Amino acid sequence: MTNDLKRLALAGLGLAALAGAPAGAQELKIGLGAEATSIDPHFHNVGPNNALRKHIFQALVSNDENQKNVPELAVSWKSISETDWEFKLRPGVTFSNGMAFTARDVVYTLCRIPTVENSPSSFNVFTRGINAVETPDPQTVIFRMASPTPLLPNNLATLGILSSEANGGTGVQYDPKGCKDLGTPPKSADFNDPTKAIGTGPFRLVNYTRGQQVVIERNPTYWGDKPRWERVVFRPIPNQGARVAAMLAGDVDMIETPPIQDFDRIKGAGHQIVQGISNRIIYLHMDQFQGEGWKTPGIKGTDKNPFLDRRVREAVSKAINRQAIVDRIMGGVAVAAGELLPTPLFGTSPDMKPDTFNPDQARKLLAEAGYPNGFEVTLGTPNDRYINDEKVAQAVAQMLTRIGIKTNVDATTASTFFSRRNKYEFSLYLAGWGADSGEMANPLVALVATMNPQTGMGHTNRGRYSNPELDKLIVEAQRTVDDAKREEILRRASKMAMADYPIIPLHFEVTPWAVRKGLTYKARIDQYTLATEVMPGS
Repeated sequence: MTNDLKRLALAGLGLAALAGAPAGAQELKIGLGAEATSIDPHFHNVGPNNALRKHIFQALVSNDENQKNVPELAVSWKSISETDWEFKLRPGVTFSNGMAFTARDVVYTLCRIPTVENSPSSFNVFTRGINAVETPDPQTVIFRMASPTPLLPNNLATLGILSSEANGGTGVQYDPKGCKDLGTPPKSADFNDPTKAIGTGPFRLVNYTRGQQVVIERNPTYWGDKPRWERVVFRPIPNQGARVAAMLAGDVDMIETPPIQDFDRIKGAGHQIVQGISNRIIYLHMDQFQGEGWKTPGIKGTDKNPFLDRRVREAVSKAINRQAIVDRIMGGVAVAAGELLPTPLFGTSPDMKPDTFNPDQARKLLAEAGYPNGFEVTLGTPNDRYINDEKVAQAVAQMLTRIGIKTNVDATTASTFFSRRNKYEFSLYLAGWGADSGEMANPLVALVATMNPQTGMGHTNRGRYSNPELDKLIVEAQRTVDDAKREEILRRASKMAMADYPIIPLHFEVTPWAVRKGLTYKARIDQYTLATEVMPGS
């Protein structure tokens, strides 16, 4: 980490010596800023879902607070050829219903993932390229890949393992074109039933009431250290003021993303603020699709799609004063972004600085592109998903309006926003992306690679930007096992992408949590709120 990032990561940790947790405290109550959209571990690859998944459904590989791979259901892994990997599984593990965990459960999980219906962001991208799966014994899994796949351990860290026996798939046989003897895989809604949400994690599901709470309790069959908390209640409280009020009233013990303006109130009540740099980029995406008969929505003042012109995209970037957003909207709790991951994560470049705020140059670029009088656009944004998301969108709208792009803001709840975004209802939208793997290939594949459902490339590229030369570099990086060579390729790919302005990076979130007196929490770069890591103070 750079010194600046270290300071951000450590901020708030040394506020005061904390008293020990009250004796007999067995229930932990957490106020969430955004609710998981499903208990199904394979339904939606999004932060709140992935964080909740870790409590109930474990993966072969996990990540520590800095996104370093660590063993979970696999105790070790190694490449055994240029294209193949061997994973050794943890012995003696059982699911929460008492059934043994074995290699067949890994096969079943890989086969079930493609059957998930209506996924807003599919996990299929993490299973692409697996040609065959062999299980020579119950504690060994061999993955035969179509090409060198250096990030296979990272990919497998995202996949919660299901029980083949509990779901009727004990005879499953892996086939990348369609598995055999899979049985009838569970629907996403099935996991709302605690008797169907069977995993190997430290907790098991007790109750899921959409919009109100998720209740989990200790899994008595868990293989690892017993969780400190007997019972955990996650309460979705999307309104920031309501979250703070719940914290100050003692209704919850911890909250996500308290607003910066309330830090002093929270600390004045004896609680602490923990914060750290995250891997989440907040960005603008622009519609760049050129399909026959397609007319981009929300544009007025021109019959064309102005975002097809690189000069217009650059004008949008130069119109935005990122540091002003960081200072005034985010209260300094963010870092202006020049690419899709913060330095020094893998594949980033220290010389990739945020685009310079230059409204005069932005107006000149608009005129050169044929829009001397600008045009009108609607900016879509969630209002309850990212830190100050609607406020950031409003600030961006004002900045774009000043250069002649009259910008209206359409702010909705996250569930509504993502549904509309996935139907391409916005020609310009604000969203965020957290890199599961903590390296540059992840956002490049997701956000700027050409959308291709067959390969999984561009799975969240809702701007539908396409650059074949960039795609080649990304694919080359994905197939390069040598870390140094792969990082150099990723740096080139990132610079190529940013030079074409397919996406406008705004800032990286610095994530705060408020934790009641007597408890501690270590900030995570992935922004996950994990009950297993909430500990008594010292």
